[in-house]
Amino acid sequence: MLHLKAVYQPPENNIKEEELAHEVISMMSVIKSQLSKQQEMKLCSLLGHVKLSLLFKASVHGFNATAFHQKCDHQGPTVTVAYNKSGYIFGGYTSKDYAQTYQYIADDNAFLFSFKASEVDEAPLRVVSTDANQLLHDGNTGPHYVSMVFLYNDTATVQSNPGTYNFNPVEMHGNDLQLSECEVYRVEGLDKLMEKPWRNINWSLEKRTSLMEAIAGWTPSTASVQKARVLLVGAVGAGKSSFFNSINSVFKGHVSFRANTGIAGTSLTKQFRVYPVQVGSKTLPITLCDTMGLEEGLNTGLDIDDFTHILKGHIQDKYQFNPVMPLQSDSLYFYEKPTLKDKIHTVVYVLDACKIKLLSEKMIEKLAALRTKAMRMGIPQMVLLTKVDEACPYVGEDLKHIYQSHYIYRMMNEVSVQLGVSLNTVVPVKNYSKALELDLHTDILLLSAMLQIIRTTEAFFDDLS
Repeated sequence: MLHLKAVYQPPENNIKEEELAHEVISMMSVIKSQLSKQQEMKLCSLLGHVKLSLLFKASVHGFNATAFHQKCDHQGPTVTVAYNKSGYIFGGYTSKDYAQTYQYIADDNAFLFSFKASEVDEAPLRVVSTDANQLLHDGNTGPHYVSMVFLYNDTATVQSNPGTYNFNPVEMHGNDLQLSECEVYRVEGLDKLMEKPWRNINWSLEKRTSLMEAIAGWTPSTASVQKARVLLVGAVGAGKSSFFNSINSVFKGHVSFRANTGIAGTSLTKQFRVYPVQVGSKTLPITLCDTMGLEEGLNTGLDIDDFTHILKGHIQDKYQFNPVMPLQSDSLYFYEKPTLKDKIHTVVYVLDACKIKLLSEKMIEKLAALRTKAMRMGIPQMVLLTKVDEACPYVGEDLKHIYQSHYIYRMMNEVSVQLGVSLNTVVPVKNYSKALELDLHTDILLLSAMLQIIRTTEAFFDDLS
């Protein structure tokens, strides 16, 4: 305290020791995260079930590399979070230590990310490097992700040069390279894998063959129905159309794209589509029906009245959805007297594993309303959890870790609770949304999900008998 007096209390100031101590404590207390709770949850959706511990805050410690390394070297996995006045929150994650080795670091888990502070429900942008050996440069600069250098030249700026990380600068930071803040967090509690898988799955080529034979050889137990109809329902971008494309690819023997897929703010599926899966000259005994994506806003996305019409078999293939007005009984696409074969026999909700924690109350309420409607009609239901490889880095590294991932297990449990479904009706899959060649493990996970859909559908026909 004597030292503090000598430095901070010149003779002309009459500041008491207690006041000075209080001032120092107050200065320390202001060092807190700029992330809101929702923004932190969005960031953690890319990292798994982790805790973020603030190590460095440029507005407090200084917009320079020396201060950054003093606080962040030898801290294990870290995530850099930068903010600009254009409303972008962006940065990078590395699982490696900063140690100023002046070398390029190979880190299979590293990625860049971005989202807008105002877009609460939009999934973050996630970009990985195209060069496995040059993901991070560990020198005496600020956080250096090769394509982006934070605290560039010891200033409140970022150097941005897409290349190793191939991103669109407008999407990443709105071309605003001036930083209003830069924070670095230690990422704590990264899950390791379970010692044993909690569901057993056979990953052999023989299993793939037996699954395909079981699916192709199944027939509905009701004579009047030759092909069971399964309705895929989910939010925009969850992977409904991709799931059909993926199943179709497995039976075709190569990756194919029949249903429209992509990235858009609203549903790419504008029509009700009925997709049979071709197996040589025949088709599978189960037909996948695709719908407009669910959206939160009023008069947007799939309407609950249209959902009801689909379940009852009133809507015909290629009907153009109108979110403002559901299908009317005088429409050419309204099937007035549907029979059992025209109705939906199972509803499958398709959810993005990366967005489970970002589901809004409105979306959960909408899903609950659909579930209630289907239950009252005696239609069995299940859930597909997509993009599991993006949600958990261990699963992304090896799909066989799917039932050993603590994070995926927690997400499946969360879905079970949020939607009020049994855990054994929640099944994870990886769609063919990026790959150009088939993969054995992806096929087995997809086929296992399809077999579970068939078993769920059997319950519908069992109830009839």
